[in-house]
Amino acid sequence: MTVLHWRYLLLEQIRVPIGLVSTAAFPALSLLFFVVPFDYGAADETAAVVGLSVFAVMSSFLFTFGVGVADDRERSWDPYLRTLPVAAWPRIAGRILSGATFALVAIIPVIVVGALFTQATATVPRLVLGIVALVVAGLPFLLGGLAIGYSLPVKAALPVTQLIFFPVAFAGGLLLPPQLFPGWLEAVSLVTPARGARELVVWAVQDTAPDTLALVVLAGWTVLTAALAVWAYRRDEGRRFR
Repeated sequence: MTVLHWRYLLLEQIRVPIGLVSTAAFPALSLLFFVVPFDYGAADETAAVVGLSVFAVMSSFLFTFGVGVADDRERSWDPYLRTLPVAAWPRIAGRILSGATFALVAIIPVIVVGALFTQATATVPRLVLGIVALVVAGLPFLLGGLAIGYSLPVKAALPVTQLIFFPVAFAGGLLLPPQLFPGWLEAVSLVTPARGARELVVWAVQDTAPDTLALVVLAGWTVLTAALAVWAYRRDEGRRFR
């Protein structure tokens, strides 16, 4: 059942691919326009590729689950599926797998541009470890997206997701390196999940010491968003199906 739901959601998205194309294009274009023309050095350019890869995963998860789930809840098909005598987990697991699939697809253009046009370097084992770290680092955004999607109608979910996404991505150092931040913004950055996600993946790819506080905050955000996602799902279930 999980595979069936996964396949259905993949086909549904592929038939209208503009969302996936836009999610994948923006980070790669940002790398092409703001990193490629300049000589920052191998270490900084590798970190830039990592940051924009996290940006792509964050965008994919928040919009796929935040807006996508909210949109599905307003269609007749989703309520029908939820009334069938089947456990909820296969459907939710299929959705998570589809979101993870598209998130991994979204980082491919970033990696290709980074490999071809920048000095970014990574060994194959480090690259594989970095992809695993990306999946772990994306959990707060996946779970946060589910919390938004099950809490809000689609007309509210879209602006809320946008309001969360861009400030958190910027403050987390995904668009500019945190080394350029003034003191107050650095303090804000360390308590965002995006900064912890960046630190984790940079650690995996470059083997540089991460900021411990940022990783602890990332773990805290993961637990918090998991609790919010469970609460939002149960609240929605109770309101609509009792």
